[in-house]
Amino acid sequence: MTALAMSAAIPVLAAEGVAAGDAVTIYTTAQGASQQMVRSHSAPLQPGHALTEAENSVFVEPGRKFQSFLGIGGAITDATAETFAKLDEARQAELLRAYYDTEQGIGYSLARTTIHSSDFSSGSYTYVKEGDKALETFSVEHDRRYRIPLIKRAIAAAGGTLPMMASPWSAPAFMKDTRHMLQGGKLLPQYRDAWATYYTRFIAAYEAEGIPIWAISLQNEPMAKQTWESMLYTAEEERDFLRDHLGPTMAKAGYGDKKIVVWDHNRDMMVHRANVIFGDPEAAKYAWGMGFHWYETWAGFDPMFENVGKVHEAYPDKVLLLTEATVEKFDWSQVQRWANGERYGTSIINDLNNGASAWIDWNMLLDETGGPNHVGNYCFSPIHADTRSGELVYTPSYWYIGHFSRFLRPGAQRVGAASSRSNLLATSFLNQDGSLATVVMNPTDVAITYNYYVGTASTQVTIPAHAIQTLVK
Repeated sequence: MTALAMSAAIPVLAAEGVAAGDAVTIYTTAQGASQQMVRSHSAPLQPGHALTEAENSVFVEPGRKFQSFLGIGGAITDATAETFAKLDEARQAELLRAYYDTEQGIGYSLARTTIHSSDFSSGSYTYVKEGDKALETFSVEHDRRYRIPLIKRAIAAAGGTLPMMASPWSAPAFMKDTRHMLQGGKLLPQYRDAWATYYTRFIAAYEAEGIPIWAISLQNEPMAKQTWESMLYTAEEERDFLRDHLGPTMAKAGYGDKKIVVWDHNRDMMVHRANVIFGDPEAAKYAWGMGFHWYETWAGFDPMFENVGKVHEAYPDKVLLLTEATVEKFDWSQVQRWANGERYGTSIINDLNNGASAWIDWNMLLDETGGPNHVGNYCFSPIHADTRSGELVYTPSYWYIGHFSRFLRPGAQRVGAASSRSNLLATSFLNQDGSLATVVMNPTDVAITYNYYVGTASTQVTIPAHAIQTLVK
Protein backbone atom coordinates (compact mmCIF):
# COMPACT_ATOMS: atom_id res chain seq x y z
CA MET A 1 0.00 0.00 0.00
CA THR A 2 1.22 3.46 -0.84
CA ALA A 3 1.79 5.44 2.36
CA LEU A 4 -1.00 7.83 3.19
CA ALA A 5 1.50 10.43 4.41
CA MET A 6 -1.10 11.92 6.75
CA SER A 7 -0.57 13.72 10.02
CA ALA A 8 -1.94 12.29 13.23
CA ALA A 9 -3.87 15.45 13.99
CA ILE A 10 -5.47 18.11 11.84
CA PRO A 11 -5.08 21.74 12.96
CA VAL A 12 -8.25 23.02 14.63
CA LEU A 13 -9.89 26.27 13.60
CA ALA A 14 -10.79 28.30 16.66
CA ALA A 15 -13.66 30.21 15.09
CA GLU A 16 -15.87 30.21 12.00
CA GLY A 17 -13.54 32.51 10.09
CA VAL A 18 -9.81 32.74 9.70
CA ALA A 19 -7.46 35.62 10.22
CA ALA A 20 -4.38 36.76 8.41
CA GLY A 21 -1.38 34.85 9.71
CA ASP A 22 -3.24 31.55 10.02
CA ALA A 23 -1.79 28.68 7.99
CA VAL A 24 -3.44 26.05 5.86
CA THR A 25 -2.35 22.40 5.55
CA ILE A 26 -2.62 20.86 2.07
CA TYR A 27 -2.96 17.19 1.12
CA THR A 28 -2.36 16.40 -2.55
CA THR A 29 -3.03 13.40 -4.80
CA ALA A 30 -1.72 13.70 -8.36
CA GLN A 31 -1.44 11.50 -11.41
CA GLY A 32 2.01 9.92 -11.65
CA ALA A 33 3.07 10.82 -8.11
CA SER A 34 5.06 8.21 -6.18
CA GLN A 35 2.94 8.87 -3.08
CA GLN A 36 -0.66 10.00 -2.78
CA MET A 37 -2.45 12.20 -0.28
CA VAL A 38 0.88 13.81 0.55
CA ARG A 39 0.85 16.50 3.22
CA SER A 40 2.51 19.89 2.79
CA HIS A 41 2.13 23.33 4.27
CA SER A 42 1.33 26.46 2.33
CA ALA A 43 2.40 29.96 3.24
CA PRO A 44 0.31 31.59 5.97
CA LEU A 45 -2.94 33.25 4.99
CA GLN A 46 -2.40 36.96 4.44
CA PRO A 47 -4.67 39.90 3.62
CA GLY A 48 -5.90 39.47 0.07
CA HIS A 49 -4.51 41.47 -2.83
CA ALA A 50 -6.34 43.37 -5.55
CA LEU A 51 -7.60 40.62 -7.85
CA THR A 52 -7.50 40.61 -11.63
CA GLU A 53 -9.94 38.72 -13.82
CA ALA A 54 -7.15 36.66 -15.35
CA GLU A 55 -6.30 34.93 -12.06
CA ASN A 56 -7.55 31.57 -10.85
CA SER A 57 -9.13 31.85 -7.42
CA VAL A 58 -11.14 29.67 -5.04
CA PHE A 59 -13.31 31.66 -2.66
CA VAL A 60 -14.62 30.21 0.61
CA GLU A 61 -17.09 32.02 2.86
CA PRO A 62 -17.41 30.10 6.17
CA GLY A 63 -20.29 32.29 7.29
CA ARG A 64 -22.56 31.14 4.44
CA LYS A 65 -23.93 27.77 5.54
CA PHE A 66 -25.93 25.15 3.74
CA GLN A 67 -26.81 21.46 4.33
CA SER A 68 -25.39 19.26 7.06
CA PHE A 69 -23.15 16.36 6.12
CA LEU A 70 -23.90 12.76 7.12
CA GLY A 71 -20.80 11.05 5.79
CA ILE A 72 -19.24 8.97 3.03
CA GLY A 73 -18.99 5.20 2.79
CA GLY A 74 -19.16 2.09 0.66
CA ALA A 75 -21.25 -1.05 0.26
CA ILE A 76 -20.51 -4.35 1.95
CA THR A 77 -21.98 -6.75 -0.59
CA ASP A 78 -21.73 -10.52 -0.78
CA ALA A 79 -18.99 -10.05 -3.38
CA THR A 80 -17.02 -7.80 -1.03
CA ALA A 81 -17.43 -10.21 1.88
CA GLU A 82 -16.54 -13.30 -0.17
CA THR A 83 -13.42 -11.62 -1.53
CA PHE A 84 -12.45 -10.37 1.92
CA ALA A 85 -12.66 -13.93 3.27
CA LYS A 86 -9.98 -15.02 0.77
CA LEU A 87 -7.42 -12.58 2.21
CA ASP A 88 -4.96 -13.50 4.94
CA GLU A 89 -5.36 -11.90 8.35
CA ALA A 90 -2.80 -9.17 7.70
CA ARG A 91 -4.48 -8.05 4.47
CA GLN A 92 -7.91 -8.17 6.11
CA ALA A 93 -6.68 -5.89 8.87
CA GLU A 94 -5.08 -3.62 6.27
CA LEU A 95 -8.32 -3.28 4.32
CA LEU A 96 -10.34 -2.38 7.40
CA ARG A 97 -7.70 0.16 8.42
CA ALA A 98 -7.57 1.62 4.91
CA TYR A 99 -11.29 2.29 4.85
CA TYR A 100 -12.30 3.05 8.42
CA ASP A 101 -9.30 4.44 10.27
CA THR A 102 -9.49 8.24 10.44
CA GLU A 103 -5.72 8.68 10.73
CA GLN A 104 -4.16 5.81 8.75
CA GLY A 105 -7.06 5.39 6.33
CA ILE A 106 -9.85 7.45 4.76
CA GLY A 107 -12.40 7.35 7.55
CA TYR A 108 -15.54 5.86 5.99
CA SER A 109 -18.55 6.66 8.19
CA LEU A 110 -21.52 5.11 6.33
CA ALA A 111 -22.30 1.72 4.77
CA ARG A 112 -24.85 -0.01 2.58
CA THR A 113 -25.76 -3.64 2.15
CA THR A 114 -28.34 -5.70 0.28
CA ILE A 115 -31.53 -7.38 1.44
CA HIS A 116 -30.77 -10.91 0.20
CA SER A 117 -28.99 -11.24 -3.15
CA SER A 118 -27.95 -8.79 -5.84
CA ASP A 119 -25.85 -9.28 -8.95
CA PHE A 120 -22.78 -8.96 -6.71
CA SER A 121 -23.51 -12.30 -5.07
CA SER A 122 -22.31 -15.73 -6.18
CA GLY A 123 -25.92 -16.69 -6.89
CA SER A 124 -29.54 -15.66 -6.31
CA TYR A 125 -31.10 -16.41 -2.94
CA THR A 126 -33.75 -15.12 -0.52
CA TYR A 127 -34.34 -15.45 3.20
CA VAL A 128 -37.51 -17.58 2.88
CA LYS A 129 -38.51 -20.80 1.20
CA GLU A 130 -40.39 -20.51 -2.07
CA GLY A 131 -44.08 -19.78 -1.54
CA ASP A 132 -43.78 -18.83 2.13
CA LYS A 133 -46.12 -15.82 2.19
CA ALA A 134 -46.31 -15.94 6.00
CA LEU A 135 -42.48 -15.67 6.18
CA GLU A 136 -42.37 -18.51 8.70
CA THR A 137 -39.06 -19.75 7.28
CA PHE A 138 -37.36 -16.35 7.34
CA SER A 139 -33.66 -16.69 8.16
CA VAL A 140 -30.46 -14.77 7.39
CA GLU A 141 -28.36 -17.90 7.86
CA HIS A 142 -26.88 -17.43 4.37
CA ASP A 143 -25.32 -14.11 5.43
CA ARG A 144 -23.70 -15.54 8.54
CA ARG A 145 -20.94 -17.16 6.49
CA TYR A 146 -19.36 -14.08 4.92
CA ARG A 147 -21.37 -10.87 5.05
CA ILE A 148 -22.40 -10.58 8.68
CA PRO A 149 -18.89 -11.31 10.03
CA LEU A 150 -17.39 -8.62 7.78
CA ILE A 151 -20.02 -6.05 8.73
CA LYS A 152 -19.32 -6.69 12.41
CA ARG A 153 -15.60 -6.17 11.84
CA ALA A 154 -16.31 -3.01 9.86
CA ILE A 155 -18.42 -1.60 12.70
CA ALA A 156 -15.60 -2.30 15.14
CA ALA A 157 -13.02 -0.75 12.80
CA ALA A 158 -15.19 2.35 12.47
CA GLY A 159 -15.12 2.81 16.24
CA GLY A 160 -18.30 0.94 17.14
CA THR A 161 -20.77 2.96 15.06
CA LEU A 162 -21.41 2.55 11.33
CA PRO A 163 -24.84 3.69 10.09
CA MET A 164 -26.06 0.94 7.73
CA MET A 165 -28.48 1.33 4.85
CA ALA A 166 -30.09 -1.79 3.36
CA SER A 167 -31.67 -2.11 -0.08
CA PRO A 168 -33.60 -4.87 -1.89
CA TRP A 169 -32.96 -5.69 -5.55
CA SER A 170 -36.04 -7.90 -5.94
CA ALA A 171 -38.79 -9.56 -3.97
CA PRO A 172 -38.72 -13.39 -3.91
CA ALA A 173 -39.77 -14.93 -7.22
CA PHE A 174 -43.14 -16.17 -5.97
CA MET A 175 -44.17 -12.63 -5.07
CA LYS A 176 -43.69 -11.29 -8.62
CA ASP A 177 -45.74 -11.44 -11.79
CA THR A 178 -42.77 -12.92 -13.68
CA ARG A 179 -42.13 -15.63 -11.05
CA HIS A 180 -38.44 -14.80 -11.40
CA MET A 181 -36.03 -12.62 -9.41
CA LEU A 182 -34.11 -11.55 -12.51
CA GLN A 183 -35.19 -9.48 -15.51
CA GLY A 184 -37.48 -7.01 -13.78
CA GLY A 185 -41.12 -7.84 -13.19
CA LYS A 186 -43.54 -6.33 -10.70
CA LEU A 187 -44.70 -7.12 -7.20
CA LEU A 188 -48.07 -8.89 -7.23
CA PRO A 189 -50.79 -6.99 -5.31
CA GLN A 190 -51.55 -9.90 -2.99
CA TYR A 191 -47.98 -9.88 -1.68
CA ARG A 192 -47.62 -6.18 -0.89
CA ASP A 193 -48.12 -6.63 2.85
CA ALA A 194 -45.92 -9.72 2.98
CA TRP A 195 -43.14 -7.92 1.13
CA ALA A 196 -43.44 -4.91 3.44
CA THR A 197 -43.15 -7.26 6.42
CA TYR A 198 -40.04 -8.82 4.84
CA TYR A 199 -38.14 -5.55 5.42
CA THR A 200 -39.03 -5.59 9.11
CA ARG A 201 -37.94 -9.21 9.44
CA PHE A 202 -34.60 -8.31 7.87
CA ILE A 203 -34.11 -5.40 10.27
CA ALA A 204 -34.99 -7.58 13.26
CA ALA A 205 -32.67 -10.37 12.13
CA TYR A 206 -29.69 -8.09 11.50
CA GLU A 207 -30.17 -6.18 14.71
CA ALA A 208 -30.31 -9.50 16.57
CA GLU A 209 -26.83 -10.08 15.10
CA GLY A 210 -25.63 -6.79 16.55
CA ILE A 211 -25.93 -4.82 13.30
CA PRO A 212 -28.19 -1.75 13.69
CA ILE A 213 -30.02 -0.73 10.53
CA TRP A 214 -30.08 3.03 10.08
CA ALA A 215 -32.03 3.28 6.82
CA ILE A 216 -33.66 1.23 4.10
CA SER A 217 -34.42 2.09 0.52
CA LEU A 218 -37.71 0.94 -0.91
CA GLN A 219 -36.25 -0.56 -4.08
CA ASN A 220 -32.91 -0.47 -5.85
CA GLU A 221 -33.29 1.03 -9.34
CA PRO A 222 -37.07 0.71 -9.75
CA MET A 223 -37.06 1.68 -13.43
CA ALA A 224 -34.36 -0.77 -14.60
CA LYS A 225 -35.13 -4.21 -16.02
CA GLN A 226 -31.76 -5.86 -15.46
CA THR A 227 -30.31 -9.27 -16.28
CA TRP A 228 -29.83 -9.62 -12.53
CA GLU A 229 -32.19 -9.21 -9.55
CA SER A 230 -34.51 -6.31 -10.32
CA MET A 231 -38.10 -5.21 -9.81
CA LEU A 232 -40.06 -2.35 -11.32
CA TYR A 233 -42.25 0.38 -9.84
CA THR A 234 -43.74 3.38 -11.58
CA ALA A 235 -43.58 6.55 -9.53
CA GLU A 236 -47.22 6.07 -8.57
CA GLU A 237 -46.68 2.43 -7.61
CA GLU A 238 -43.71 3.31 -5.42
CA ARG A 239 -45.70 6.10 -3.79
CA ASP A 240 -48.65 3.81 -3.07
CA PHE A 241 -46.52 0.94 -1.75
CA LEU A 242 -44.76 3.35 0.60
CA ARG A 243 -47.93 5.08 1.74
CA ASP A 244 -50.25 2.11 2.08
CA HIS A 245 -47.92 -0.77 2.95
CA LEU A 246 -44.25 -0.23 3.77
CA GLY A 247 -44.60 2.94 5.85
CA PRO A 248 -47.45 1.69 8.04
CA THR A 249 -45.87 -1.76 8.39
CA MET A 250 -42.56 -0.29 9.53
CA ALA A 251 -44.34 1.94 12.04
CA LYS A 252 -46.47 -0.91 13.39
CA ALA A 253 -43.36 -3.07 13.85
CA GLY A 254 -41.73 -0.36 15.94
CA TYR A 255 -39.38 0.84 13.21
CA GLY A 256 -40.89 4.25 12.63
CA ASP A 257 -37.49 5.75 13.48
CA LYS A 258 -35.77 3.99 10.59
CA LYS A 259 -35.11 6.21 7.60
CA ILE A 260 -36.95 5.26 4.41
CA VAL A 261 -35.23 6.32 1.19
CA VAL A 262 -37.15 6.40 -2.09
CA TRP A 263 -36.08 6.25 -5.74
CA ASP A 264 -32.52 4.87 -5.29
CA HIS A 265 -31.91 5.24 -9.03
CA ASN A 266 -30.33 7.72 -11.44
CA ARG A 267 -30.31 11.51 -11.35
CA ASP A 268 -32.16 11.75 -14.66
CA MET A 269 -35.68 10.94 -13.40
CA MET A 270 -35.33 11.97 -9.76
CA VAL A 271 -37.28 15.24 -10.13
CA HIS A 272 -40.37 13.45 -11.42
CA ARG A 273 -40.13 10.74 -8.77
CA ALA A 274 -39.77 13.39 -6.06
CA ASN A 275 -42.81 15.30 -7.30
CA VAL A 276 -44.99 12.19 -7.27
CA ILE A 277 -43.90 10.81 -3.89
CA PHE A 278 -43.06 13.94 -1.91
CA GLY A 279 -46.09 15.69 -3.42
CA ASP A 280 -48.40 13.23 -1.65
CA PRO A 281 -48.57 14.28 2.04
CA GLU A 282 -49.44 10.80 3.28
CA ALA A 283 -46.58 9.16 1.37
CA ALA A 284 -44.17 12.00 2.13
CA LYS A 285 -44.52 11.57 5.88
CA TYR A 286 -42.85 8.14 5.57
CA ALA A 287 -40.15 9.25 3.11
CA TRP A 288 -37.09 10.61 4.94
CA GLY A 289 -35.13 11.21 1.77
CA MET A 290 -34.20 10.28 -1.78
CA GLY A 291 -31.28 8.19 -2.97
CA PHE A 292 -29.75 8.55 -6.42
CA HIS A 293 -27.11 6.84 -8.60
CA TRP A 294 -24.85 8.10 -11.40
CA TYR A 295 -25.54 5.57 -14.17
CA GLU A 296 -27.49 7.88 -16.46
CA THR A 297 -24.09 8.44 -18.12
CA TRP A 298 -24.31 4.87 -19.47
CA ALA A 299 -26.60 6.20 -22.16
CA GLY A 300 -24.23 9.02 -23.04
CA PHE A 301 -26.11 11.70 -21.11
CA ASP A 302 -24.44 14.34 -18.98
CA PRO A 303 -24.36 13.56 -15.25
CA MET A 304 -27.33 15.90 -14.68
CA PHE A 305 -26.08 17.20 -11.34
CA GLU A 306 -28.58 20.03 -11.61
CA ASN A 307 -31.44 17.60 -10.92
CA VAL A 308 -30.05 17.03 -7.43
CA GLY A 309 -30.22 20.77 -6.89
CA LYS A 310 -33.76 20.99 -8.25
CA VAL A 311 -35.04 18.35 -5.83
CA HIS A 312 -33.16 19.98 -2.95
CA GLU A 313 -34.66 23.35 -3.80
CA ALA A 314 -38.20 21.99 -4.13
CA TYR A 315 -38.12 19.72 -1.06
CA PRO A 316 -35.50 21.13 1.34
CA ASP A 317 -36.82 19.00 4.21
CA LYS A 318 -35.91 15.76 2.39
CA VAL A 319 -32.37 14.41 2.67
CA LEU A 320 -30.58 13.63 -0.60
CA LEU A 321 -27.79 11.09 -0.82
CA LEU A 322 -25.96 9.29 -3.57
CA THR A 323 -26.50 5.63 -2.70
CA GLU A 324 -24.54 3.83 -5.43
CA ALA A 325 -21.75 4.54 -7.89
CA THR A 326 -19.20 2.35 -9.65
CA VAL A 327 -17.16 2.37 -12.84
CA GLU A 328 -18.47 -0.38 -15.10
CA LYS A 329 -16.96 -2.71 -17.72
CA PHE A 330 -14.07 -3.98 -15.66
CA ASP A 331 -10.67 -4.47 -17.26
CA TRP A 332 -7.77 -5.46 -15.00
CA SER A 333 -5.31 -3.70 -17.29
CA GLN A 334 -7.18 -0.44 -16.58
CA VAL A 335 -7.32 -0.75 -12.80
CA GLN A 336 -5.09 2.34 -12.41
CA ARG A 337 -6.99 4.44 -14.98
CA TRP A 338 -6.80 7.96 -13.56
CA ALA A 339 -10.08 9.03 -15.14
CA ASN A 340 -11.91 6.65 -12.80
CA GLY A 341 -10.76 8.69 -9.81
CA GLU A 342 -11.59 11.95 -11.52
CA ARG A 343 -15.10 10.74 -12.18
CA TYR A 344 -15.53 10.25 -8.44
CA GLY A 345 -14.08 13.65 -7.60
CA THR A 346 -16.27 15.43 -10.13
CA SER A 347 -19.42 13.68 -8.95
CA ILE A 348 -18.84 14.12 -5.23
CA ILE A 349 -18.09 17.84 -5.55
CA ASN A 350 -21.10 18.51 -7.77
CA ASP A 351 -23.50 16.37 -5.74
CA LEU A 352 -22.48 18.03 -2.48
CA ASN A 353 -22.67 21.49 -4.01
CA ASN A 354 -26.20 20.70 -5.20
CA GLY A 355 -27.43 19.75 -1.75
CA ALA A 356 -26.55 16.07 -1.20
CA SER A 357 -25.83 15.20 2.43
CA ALA A 358 -24.09 11.86 1.94
CA TRP A 359 -22.30 9.78 -0.70
CA ILE A 360 -22.14 5.95 -0.59
CA ASP A 361 -19.99 4.10 -3.11
CA TRP A 362 -20.82 0.58 -4.34
CA ASN A 363 -18.57 -2.46 -3.64
CA MET A 364 -15.71 -1.68 -1.26
CA LEU A 365 -13.68 -4.66 -2.44
CA LEU A 366 -13.74 -6.87 -5.54
CA ASP A 367 -11.32 -9.44 -6.90
CA GLU A 368 -9.09 -9.35 -9.98
CA THR A 369 -12.06 -10.20 -12.23
CA GLY A 370 -14.20 -7.32 -10.97
CA GLY A 371 -16.42 -9.80 -9.15
CA PRO A 372 -17.67 -12.22 -8.03
CA ASN A 373 -20.88 -11.46 -9.92
CA HIS A 374 -23.32 -14.19 -10.89
CA VAL A 375 -24.42 -12.55 -14.15
CA GLY A 376 -21.01 -11.29 -15.35
CA ASN A 377 -21.63 -7.62 -14.56
CA TYR A 378 -18.00 -7.04 -13.53
CA CYS A 379 -17.03 -3.59 -12.23
CA PHE A 380 -14.23 -1.59 -10.64
CA SER A 381 -13.96 -0.88 -6.92
CA PRO A 382 -11.68 1.53 -5.03
CA ILE A 383 -9.63 -1.41 -3.75
CA HIS A 384 -9.19 -4.74 -5.52
CA ALA A 385 -7.81 -7.95 -4.11
CA ASP A 386 -5.60 -9.96 -6.43
CA THR A 387 -6.55 -13.34 -5.02
CA ARG A 388 -3.75 -14.96 -7.04
CA SER A 389 -1.10 -13.11 -5.02
CA GLY A 390 -3.11 -12.09 -1.97
CA GLU A 391 -2.22 -8.42 -2.51
CA LEU A 392 -4.47 -5.39 -2.25
CA VAL A 393 -4.45 -2.93 -5.13
CA TYR A 394 -5.38 0.69 -4.40
CA THR A 395 -6.90 2.53 -7.35
CA PRO A 396 -7.21 6.27 -8.08
CA SER A 397 -10.85 6.11 -6.97
CA TYR A 398 -9.74 5.25 -3.45
CA TRP A 399 -7.55 8.33 -3.20
CA TYR A 400 -10.11 10.67 -4.70
CA ILE A 401 -12.87 9.48 -2.36
CA GLY A 402 -10.44 9.78 0.54
CA HIS A 403 -9.95 13.49 -0.04
CA PHE A 404 -13.56 13.89 1.06
CA SER A 405 -14.21 11.05 3.51
CA ARG A 406 -11.01 11.62 5.51
CA PHE A 407 -11.48 15.33 6.09
CA LEU A 408 -15.24 16.00 5.82
CA ARG A 409 -16.63 14.46 8.98
CA PRO A 410 -20.23 13.63 9.93
CA GLY A 411 -21.96 16.67 11.32
CA ALA A 412 -20.00 19.10 9.15
CA GLN A 413 -21.86 21.85 7.34
CA ARG A 414 -21.28 22.93 3.78
CA VAL A 415 -20.19 26.54 3.44
CA GLY A 416 -19.93 28.87 0.48
CA ALA A 417 -17.22 27.88 -2.02
CA ALA A 418 -16.72 28.82 -5.63
CA SER A 419 -14.00 28.82 -8.26
CA SER A 420 -13.47 31.80 -10.53
CA ARG A 421 -12.67 29.51 -13.47
CA SER A 422 -14.20 26.27 -14.71
CA ASN A 423 -10.78 24.60 -14.78
CA LEU A 424 -11.03 24.08 -11.00
CA LEU A 425 -13.83 22.43 -9.01
CA ALA A 426 -14.28 23.15 -5.31
CA THR A 427 -16.43 22.44 -2.27
CA SER A 428 -15.90 23.35 1.38
CA PHE A 429 -17.21 22.14 4.76
CA LEU A 430 -16.89 23.40 8.32
CA ASN A 431 -16.44 20.46 10.69
CA GLN A 432 -17.90 20.34 14.17
CA ASP A 433 -14.39 20.60 15.67
CA GLY A 434 -13.98 23.94 13.90
CA SER A 435 -11.66 22.74 11.15
CA LEU A 436 -12.42 23.99 7.66
CA ALA A 437 -11.86 21.45 4.87
CA THR A 438 -11.89 22.62 1.26
CA VAL A 439 -11.51 20.17 -1.63
CA VAL A 440 -10.12 21.53 -4.91
CA MET A 441 -9.83 19.42 -8.06
CA ASN A 442 -7.85 20.09 -11.24
CA PRO A 443 -8.93 17.79 -14.10
CA THR A 444 -6.82 19.58 -16.71
CA ASP A 445 -3.50 18.69 -18.33
CA VAL A 446 -1.57 21.59 -16.75
CA ALA A 447 -0.67 22.66 -13.23
CA ILE A 448 -2.69 25.65 -11.99
CA THR A 449 -1.68 28.28 -9.46
CA TYR A 450 -4.68 29.76 -7.69
CA ASN A 451 -5.51 32.16 -4.89
CA TYR A 452 -7.16 30.38 -1.98
CA TYR A 453 -9.39 32.87 -0.20
CA VAL A 454 -11.12 32.27 3.13
CA GLY A 455 -13.11 35.39 3.72
CA THR A 456 -10.64 38.23 3.05
CA ALA A 457 -7.48 36.26 3.90
CA SER A 458 -5.67 34.38 1.16
CA THR A 459 -2.65 32.39 0.13
CA GLN A 460 -1.39 31.13 -3.20
CA VAL A 461 -1.46 27.40 -3.96
CA THR A 462 -0.32 25.34 -6.94
CA ILE A 463 -2.24 22.19 -7.81
CA PRO A 464 -0.60 19.73 -10.25
CA ALA A 465 -2.27 18.57 -13.45
CA HIS A 466 -4.91 15.85 -12.91
CA ALA A 467 -4.83 16.28 -9.16
CA ILE A 468 -7.05 16.76 -6.15
CA GLN A 469 -6.23 18.64 -2.97
CA THR A 470 -7.79 19.01 0.46
CA LEU A 471 -6.90 22.23 2.23
CA VAL A 472 -7.44 22.09 5.99
CA LYS A 473 -7.53 25.14 8.24
